[in-house]
Amino acid sequence: MLRQQDVGHRIVVRRIVGIREGRPLFSDALGELVELSETHLTLATAKGPLRVPVAQVHRAKRVPATRRPTAAAVVALERAADEAWPAPTRGRLGDWLLRSADGWTGRANSALPIGDPDRPLPAAVDAVERWYAEQDQPAMINTPLPLAAPVGTELDARGWTARPPTLVQTAPLPLPPEGRPAPRQGDGEGAAAAATASATDGPSNTEGELAADAAGELPTGAAGELATGAAGAWRGAVVELATAPSEQWLAVAAGRKGGLPEAARHVLTAVDQVRFAHVYVDGALVAVGRGTVTGEGRWLGLSLIEVVPAARRQGLARRVIHELTTWGVSTGATHAFLQVEQHNTAAVTLYRRLGFTTHHTYLTRVAPH
Repeated sequence: MLRQQDVGHRIVVRRIVGIREGRPLFSDALGELVELSETHLTLATAKGPLRVPVAQVHRAKRVPATRRPTAAAVVALERAADEAWPAPTRGRLGDWLLRSADGWTGRANSALPIGDPDRPLPAAVDAVERWYAEQDQPAMINTPLPLAAPVGTELDARGWTARPPTLVQTAPLPLPPEGRPAPRQGDGEGAAAAATASATDGPSNTEGELAADAAGELPTGAAGELATGAAGAWRGAVVELATAPSEQWLAVAAGRKGGLPEAARHVLTAVDQVRFAHVYVDGALVAVGRGTVTGEGRWLGLSLIEVVPAARRQGLARRVIHELTTWGVSTGATHAFLQVEQHNTAAVTLYRRLGFTTHHTYLTRVAPH
């Protein structure tokens, strides 16, 4: 049967779809596993998301990806993502990166074990634990899979826990025009269609979140009245890009992340090429987003795309993404990436239509107390 380690990978599921003359009828489905719970599993298939009750699953297994990124490609993208989310306190362990940002988000406060740590693996993990003890914070390691699978095995033996898997999604630039779906790309880990609306990073959301317009209901009360009365305003809303976030933008980020320490401002702004998207309606900030260009100019990173509840389902997230990707293309970026946890499937269809597919996955591992 399937395990959580299979999330983000290509699988085939044979499910029971009926009974004829006392015998079960079966149907097979192929796609990327984006959610696995005790009661259901969800696939991203060529025809869209498919939710299957576990009780209907006759057989399921992982199948080889039609296309898998090379180790060098995973390393390059992970380093570009690190540049896009720079922790203010950093160290090195051979090729491994050590990062601390006063506990603000998991990725900025975890080691990245890619390359050679210049010592045996057990000694490298010992050194990571000592470094984070000196920072007076729990030791965490992000393990890109399958590249860092040996590290994961060592951490398993030590009793380290794992947060839900995160999908690293990519898409070629430019994205399709607004309102037009992307052409279907191949299946498999290097091109499996799945993206999620928002990601959680322990008690707060991760840096890779994309809070889609497709998620959530319009609220009642004053906010609901704003949404109802502003339909025309939504259509005329303009996305403004700035080299620095406004105080209102930071307030939205702080609300989403549970605070904004000084280290967070460094993470958000200490990138040479960065833009902050602002969307105002009647003087109120209703949508935000952040774009960075890193990885020697190749990668546009999308993060902190958020639409306030009263303004969802109006296409504002798409507009923010469109403006940020247009800016990225103008700088010479050829691909976009984002990072989201696998369990939230609210925007699978939205980001599939935009052309995002799974490049690889990673687990955030946490040392035992």
